[in-house]
Amino acid sequence: MQWNQTMTILPQINRPLEAKQRAIVIGASSGIGAALAQKLAAEGYVVALLARREDQLTAVCDHINAMYAGAAHAYVHNVTDFAEIPNLFQTITRDLGGLDLIAYVAGIQPPVALDEYNFAKDEAMVKVNLLGAMAWLNEAAIRFQRAGNGRILAVSSIAGDRGRVGFPAYHASKAGLNTYLESLRNRLAKYGVTVTTIKPGFVDTILLENAPKTFWVVSTEEAAAQIYRAIRWNLQTVYVPLRWTLVGLALHHIPSFIFRRLNF
Repeated sequence: MQWNQTMTILPQINRPLEAKQRAIVIGASSGIGAALAQKLAAEGYVVALLARREDQLTAVCDHINAMYAGAAHAYVHNVTDFAEIPNLFQTITRDLGGLDLIAYVAGIQPPVALDEYNFAKDEAMVKVNLLGAMAWLNEAAIRFQRAGNGRILAVSSIAGDRGRVGFPAYHASKAGLNTYLESLRNRLAKYGVTVTTIKPGFVDTILLENAPKTFWVVSTEEAAAQIYRAIRWNLQTVYVPLRWTLVGLALHHIPSFIFRRLNF
């Protein structure tokens, strides 16, 4: 996922009388995460940005603060460092003065050949795409359940809807994330906590390098705008862009013996 350095500079909007909401965006150094962090800042959030690539993270943070002074705060973090997450979560929530929203956007998809079975790559995808989300969102779930409110969001993928031939571990990691989020939603709904699953199709990020064919490609800014609408409307599962909803519905209803022959 790549940060777009040519993004239009918007004027800073001061809202001194409005209460600031607080958000954490994990995976914010580029792509959808960077665009979402900027969108949240534009909507009046104070945002903690997390990613492992310090130079890119700092650039995104500085870019946001140039438009919305003091809205962004950077924390260098690798989501596979599971042991540090509980303390880091507490540090960030103290620094922000609370928490209203957490968004897990971190994800990787290394290239995998059709005849390749590489456990090291598989393990890396499961750690980043699924276990990192579980480690972070468990912390948020504890806090939000106690508080009786809060929003949890994670970016999954339409790739998690079925097991395609190209990236078995990637599809599995996203399918696992979908089920984990559904379970959180069912646990936390009675406490007033919203859990949203975002399933993008093709978004203009570095992950497109692994896609043999693309269509309906949207920018990271458009993806972030649709994700923010899902946050505002307290939606549960949202395909981005929305037209992928029909594709997802069709995929769920194709019998396995037919789906297998489609070979995609």
